[in-house]
Amino acid sequence: MSMTKPLFSQIEILDFLLPILKSDGQLYQKVKNVHARPAVAGERVKTITSDGSETFNVAEEGDFVIQNQTMAKEQYIISGEKFKARYVFSEGTTSEYDIYKAIGKVIAIELTNDFLVEQKLPEQFYFTAPWEESMVAKKGDFLVSLPDFSQIYRIARNEFFETYQEI
Repeated sequence: MSMTKPLFSQIEILDFLLPILKSDGQLYQKVKNVHARPAVAGERVKTITSDGSETFNVAEEGDFVIQNQTMAKEQYIISGEKFKARYVFSEGTTSEYDIYKAIGKVIAIELTNDFLVEQKLPEQFYFTAPWEESMVAKKGDFLVSLPDFSQIYRIARNEFFETYQEI
């Protein structure tokens, strides 16, 4: 996948945004169920949102592939450990994906025009996602962290509003 060189590494984006997330971030709960299945080690998943290609990831043993129930039906990979902390089984299906209820929360900040200008960020930039691949961030998107502030990733604007509610 050809993407622009990241402006920030994961460590740099954490250093840059954690103080802002801690002071100004809002707590959100994921409210939409997801479809999920065990990943096949080595499987590559490209995440495509309603506004285009976001990132990609390669599965390791024990990971899960999640398909959000949004208009874009974007897919992504999550480790088994994180999956168990963020989702609980809801119902089995006749397809390869079962349905899971989301129980995870995130702390989020919107990339508004004012925020981007204040932080001297371009309207679109790339950073290294927690899974060490390039991830795009665009004006209007949300940058989120887990409540333990261990990582930062992007959720595209449309998909954020389709799946999260402020607590």
